Amino acid sequence: MLYDLIVIGGGPAGMTAALYARRYDLKVLVLYEKLGGHTADAHNVENYPGIFSITGMDLAAKFKEHAEKFKAEIKQEKVERIEKATSSYHVITYNGAYTGKTVLIATGTETKRLEIKGEKEFSGRGVSFCATCDGPIFKNKTVAVVGGGDSAISAAIYLSDIAKKVYLVHRREEFRAEPMQVKQVKKTKNIECVLNSAIQEIKGAKCVSSAIISDVNTNKAQEIALDGVFIEIGAMPTSVLVKDVGVKFDSTGFIIVDSAQATNVPGIYAAGDITTGSNKFMQIVTAAAEGAVAASAIYKYVRQHEAAGGKNNHDAQWAKEK
Repeated sequence: MLYDLIVIGGGPAGMTAALYARRYDLKVLVLYEKLGGHTADAHNVENYPGIFSITGMDLAAKFKEHAEKFKAEIKQEKVERIEKATSSYHVITYNGAYTGKTVLIATGTETKRLEIKGEKEFSGRGVSFCATCDGPIFKNKTVAVVGGGDSAISAAIYLSDIAKKVYLVHRREEFRAEPMQVKQVKKTKNIECVLNSAIQEIKGAKCVSSAIISDVNTNKAQEIALDGVFIEIGAMPTSVLVKDVGVKFDSTGFIIVDSAQATNVPGIYAAGDITTGSNKFMQIVTAAAEGAVAASAIYKYVRQHEAAGGKNNHDAQWAKEK
């Protein structure tokens, strides 16, 4: 089958694009490795309009259910690569191959990990990678934020209005964040900066209860009682799939798109966290919005090409290529 659109990614951007594309009566296939992406990692989501409180996994399931209601075809398959044909794209998975007139990349980012003991074990049970998602859970509690860039500083400031105490742990002497933000951190009474330090281990029983923090210069360690640890050391775009088809990236590896979510390669679009770097407001609602914008643009692209070459032009061309 030749699809009008193949969506790669099962998060808010991908599922919203699938929903809108089906409402435009496009043939849509969604391929995802992890349902929900980072949304599924959120213990509690309280900032998505119309839904007062929901777990990230439940919200991801609702996105999928909504797309399926409008007959989007959805499969859990890891995509291996994308290949360019004359007038379409072959999306190769470990289970087979699919062909689409257009492709939407919505694979998001991979949060950098500390790779320390306790990080994986307590993920979702005190260890978080999203302050705005999980912060409210730690009201009047003690937390640590790990990192020295803009995301870490922003997380510390945000959490200072929620938590009783915030430790900001950074392995260097100076922060790399915007100076005005750093000044705000330093004058906030319940934020304590722990510089030249790194977390060596996160401890607890059912949930996080403490962390071992050591001085990077002297190796002297101390154990600090904590209710939560927010890891904000950056994110890596998962854009490797389109490197071989000529898609352009910015200096940090995020896909460059225009206002219609189109890349520089005709027929390839991108939406969600993967499209820009540190200045992006990476939220569920913004990812969903970009997915909707992309679907609208893809519909126009497909119909314009059908009008220009005949309704069955793409099918005929694919038959030749096959």
